[in-house]
Parts: sequence; C-alpha cells; structure tokens
Amino acid sequence: MVTVVAGGAGFVGSHLCERLVRDRVPVVCLDNLVTGNIGNLHSLLGNPLFTFIRHDIVDELPSLDRVDRIYHLASPASPPAYQRHPIATMRVNGEGTRRLLDLARARGARFLFASTSEIYGDPLVHPQSEEYRGNVSSTGPRSMYDEAKRYGEALTMAYANEHAVETRLVRIFNNYGPRLSPDDGRVVSTFVAQALRGEPLTIFGDGTQTRSFQYVDDLIEGLMRAMEGMHPGPINLGNPEEYTMHELASLVHALVGCDTGVAYRPLPGDDPRQRRPDIDLAWQVLGWKPVVSVQEGLARTIEYFRDRHPVLPVDHVPSRALVDGFAGHSALPLASS
Repeated sequence: MVTVVAGGAGFVGSHLCERLVRDRVPVVCLDNLVTGNIGNLHSLLGNPLFTFIRHDIVDELPSLDRVDRIYHLASPASPPAYQRHPIATMRVNGEGTRRLLDLARARGARFLFASTSEIYGDPLVHPQSEEYRGNVSSTGPRSMYDEAKRYGEALTMAYANEHAVETRLVRIFNNYGPRLSPDDGRVVSTFVAQALRGEPLTIFGDGTQTRSFQYVDDLIEGLMRAMEGMHPGPINLGNPEEYTMHELASLVHALVGCDTGVAYRPLPGDDPRQRRPDIDLAWQVLGWKPVVSVQEGLARTIEYFRDRHPVLPVDHVPSRALVDGFAGHSALPLASS
C-alpha cells in the first residue's frame, strides 16, 4: 500500500509520515520545503520504508510506478506563510491538486484533500457542520487561502464525478502540537513562546473570540480513518472544546507556571468571532472523536518548546502574529517586547 504524502515535511505532514511508517506503510514524501522543514523528518531519513523527494507539486510530478493512497497536505497553512506566498498558496491548491488527482486517476489510487475550517469564513452558524456553506470574503486578507481551499474541494469533487476517482474530503479545524515553529504566528505557538520568554501574551480584540483546538495526534488518527473509510466527505475533523482567547491565555500561563500578563491589539478585519466544529458525522461514519484534552495537549506542546527552545533569543520573536487558530487567519503586528 504505497502512500504519497504531499507536504510531508510540514507540521501535520511529518506526523502523518511518521505514523504511516510506524504502521509499516511505504511512504513517498513530496515537499518543496518552502514552508516545510526537513528536520521534521529526521527520524525517518534512512528508513527503507520512507522516500523523500524535494518537489513542487505545481510542476510535473516525478514518475511513480505504484501509488495506492495520496494525502494532499501541501499548502502553506499559517497566516504569515500564505500571506507571504499568496499566489503559490493558490497554485498548490489549484494546479497542485489537479496534478495529484491526475496521478490518482492514472494509478487507481485513493485521494484525500486536506481542506480547512476556513471555508466556513466568519460563520453565521455555530457550531459549524458540513452542511454550512460558509461566509467567506473572496477579496479579504485570507482570501488566497480560503478560496484556494474551496476551489480544491470543488476540483476534487469534479474528478470524483467526471473521472470516478475515489476521493475523500476533510475539513481540518485549528490544530497544534510538537513541531510547531515558535515564530509561525499561530496562537498556541505564539502564546507558549511569549510565556516562556516572560513576555505579555498578545491578544487581538477584546479576547472573547473563540477557537477550538485539536491536538495533532487526534488529527492524524482522523485523517487515516477518513482515508480508509467509505464516506467521501466532506468531514469535519476538530475538537469541539471551545476556548476564548482569554481562557487560552490563562491556561497557557497556568501550564507554563507564570503570569506575564497580556497585551491588547486591534482585531484584524474579517477575523472570525467564533469557531467550533460539529463532529457528529465523523463519529457516525468513522467512529472518530478527539481523545487528547486541550490541557494535556498543551502540556505536551509546552514540554516540546522547553526542550528545544529553553530560552528563545530576541531575533526569534516574530514580526507578525495573531490570536487565532491553525487553519489560517489575518496577521497583525506583534507587540514589541
């Protein structure tokens, strides 16, 4: 069962590659390393079950004789990354998706497209189920990511309907865990890094906006069940535990063992006021629900940051950050320390 993981050197992709190899699945990882990190794959390099190919899936794909499964995770996903590479973000979810779908069609492989809760935009329905069509701006500061993912979903469905490609669609809600970069602008990594540096935690708006945070191990289990399940999707994968930014800041302070206070900044335009997945469908068709609590997952993440970044130098402080989740939202300047 040869499996291609596009974007396999990224945060989520590297965890997926590790899990597949641990389950004795041969893996071919494709990544152009624009936002991925080869260091995330350190434990796999040299393993006979694992092959890494540095490649941009927008270009013609390498020759692969046998492919049984394709996971498409190849896209910038943190706000600074996709705002820094807006056209590349749209191309990898458009042209890159088409190339992988053509490969799936040619090899008779099953294809999974990793979409995002961002297709729901600033939701007018709460919590968000798969039937909700969203409230998305096509010209806003997140449009390059939101609309690219919406197009990727539509293209995936077109290949399923016109070419009978066996496809799966999942919508990933905010996720976190080890291997997050301290300067990627996502709220958990930003809060943890700031707390460990003894800095105030940056909160945008009044701190009452909510997000729901999913630990990466739960997400990987959900992705694999979705791939091997019979439901084509879309299927929400997320943790329904909902936290305001104030509550998250307090929890990070408690787990780090300090209180560095908070620094308020204006709320970005189009920033969703609330975000929580309805995961009834995932439970019904996959038997899946998250098992790692936010408290437990944060403790593991903080331990990872402490081991690798015990004292973060000033030049690692991001110039832009946001109080938000992991599927991508607007960035504003980070308060200087």
